[in-house]
Amino acid sequence: MCIDFSKVLLYIYHMKYIPRLLESEIVQAATQFSSILLSGPRRVGKTTLLRHAFPNASYVQLEDPDEIGRVRADPRGFVDSVSFPAILDEIQSTPELFSYIRTHIDKNPEQRGQWLLTGSQEASLMQGVVESMAGRTAIFQLLPFSTRESPAVSLIGGGFPEVIAQPDACRTWFRSYVQTYLERDVRSLSNISDLATYRRFMALLATRTGQTLNKTELAAPLGVSVPTIAAWLNILEITGQIILVPPFYENFGKRLTKSPKIYFVDSGLVCHLLGLETEDSLIGSPFLGPLFEGFAASEIVKCQLNANHRREIYFFRDASGLEVDLLVPSGDLLYLIECKASSTIRSDDARNVNILGVAIKDRATEKIVVCRGTNPLPVVAPGVTGVSVDQLISRLTRQEILPEP
Repeated sequence: MCIDFSKVLLYIYHMKYIPRLLESEIVQAATQFSSILLSGPRRVGKTTLLRHAFPNASYVQLEDPDEIGRVRADPRGFVDSVSFPAILDEIQSTPELFSYIRTHIDKNPEQRGQWLLTGSQEASLMQGVVESMAGRTAIFQLLPFSTRESPAVSLIGGGFPEVIAQPDACRTWFRSYVQTYLERDVRSLSNISDLATYRRFMALLATRTGQTLNKTELAAPLGVSVPTIAAWLNILEITGQIILVPPFYENFGKRLTKSPKIYFVDSGLVCHLLGLETEDSLIGSPFLGPLFEGFAASEIVKCQLNANHRREIYFFRDASGLEVDLLVPSGDLLYLIECKASSTIRSDDARNVNILGVAIKDRATEKIVVCRGTNPLPVVAPGVTGVSVDQLISRLTRQEILPEP
């Protein structure tokens, strides 16, 4: 079996393993399910997590051409030769394995935690699970490090493990990451012949972070059709690069915006696409506000996924222009969150959450303004709490506002 040692670079060379919040959930699920599927963007540490959680597991890198050839020549023989437990890395490269793994599981239903699968393309993975592995697999999604996992996570650098480990090399790392992403994921998921245009699309999309999605505005400067933009957005979404935040589904008697807002999962990547390489360039950038908003949204989503809860985050905008950046529901309680990129919070920053809070009659609300400062005033205005991003995530966790699975 061939191991791609670049996949475990941090595990071997940096030695110090940074614990992932999702690890305990995965270890527990391995006692209850025959297989585990861990999806997420490339290079977020899926392999490292599984190798740490299951140190005695065998390992197969399924993007290795020799392993792909071996699987396709004799998939049943490959499954029969595996030593358990087994980590099968990037299994979307060999989707034909799903049905053979299912057969093996059905022959040994009492065995748990035997198949530990990873993948970077959620759509193809989920299709394989739905068609062949339903009821046999516990599914998790891993994103880059959160602020709760590493204090080195930042707005300018993001949370990819290798950027955290070697921040001085982040410019080269992000450039290489984008190129690898284009060559592997984008090319494998589409018939795009001009990857340079797709690279321009990613850079253009970065300038729209925090905005409602307008496919026509994206298509025109690139000289492509709206359906092409839709297909390209789908690639970014299924490979875990972007978060599409839908508008809140209750209208409170108002006409609402219907298009989602778009954010990148990793703030370091979107800063790279925007050419922002230093704190000074970030502070002086017109994109600071939407980048910070996206950073807060991503941290909330990481918090939800790391607790093995489903993603549930919204925004609000009505026809009159009233907008609240983020809404997180929890039963009858609705959290209204306004994001401000300044280090201090003013009472005017609470205006929109207060207006929307008054308009909501049928459920309780908690109103929060989150800023870049580390110690904002705890009370911004009557009934409105001021917090930092770290305080926001701690509050959400303590208050248990994560949606039920």
